[in-house]
Amino acid sequence: MFTGLIEEIGILRRVQRRGEAMILTISASEVLEDVKLGDSISVNGVCLTVVSCDSGSFNADVMPQTFRHSNLCELKPGEPVNLERAMLAGGRFGGHIVQGHADGTGAIVGRKEDANAVVFTVKPHDAGTLRQIVPQGSVTLDGISLTVVAVDREAGTLSVSIIPHTLQETALRGKKPGDTVNIECDILGKYVDHLLAVRFGEREQAPSGAKSGGLTEAKLRELGF
Repeated sequence: MFTGLIEEIGILRRVQRRGEAMILTISASEVLEDVKLGDSISVNGVCLTVVSCDSGSFNADVMPQTFRHSNLCELKPGEPVNLERAMLAGGRFGGHIVQGHADGTGAIVGRKEDANAVVFTVKPHDAGTLRQIVPQGSVTLDGISLTVVAVDREAGTLSVSIIPHTLQETALRGKKPGDTVNIECDILGKYVDHLLAVRFGEREQAPSGAKSGGLTEAKLRELGF
């Protein structure tokens, strides 16, 4: 588990690709201070396992599932990546609960200054992702814990506001419209959405006999709300 607070910006040094499987070589320093084989490091918000390392870099496997559902497949040698070690049980919890399991990707469709902040607008490639995005809630973009400032369901976009420190200390500073970011929705929202959908028959794995039709005002009244 991670918190979405980036520890350092690493540099992708090499990509060994075989079909939809890859081995990434990433140079870093801070995240390697106490690294051991098998440790987890979040790379652009994707939880990867360290399979080998030395004093200045580490290697991580990328399996086809991750290749298909993240922007790691688009990375090229020399590009910066956001890095974070797995959370320590006794550490400060400064962001929000981040699993490192990208729900999908989105395209940056807007970047504009707002006083001392920069507002990024992102359009998820899967429109269904917005169902789990809550205004003023949490979202992870490329591994960064951020607060959602707006959701435009008609346009199919979400917006986040970035303070100068976060922009300076993450690879987001170099992102522009047209670039792709990994999106991880808040785990609490995902579980609530999933359980409600199963309860009201919107998922294939709904229990036998579950009613269909989704959560409606009539259903809420029936349940006493």
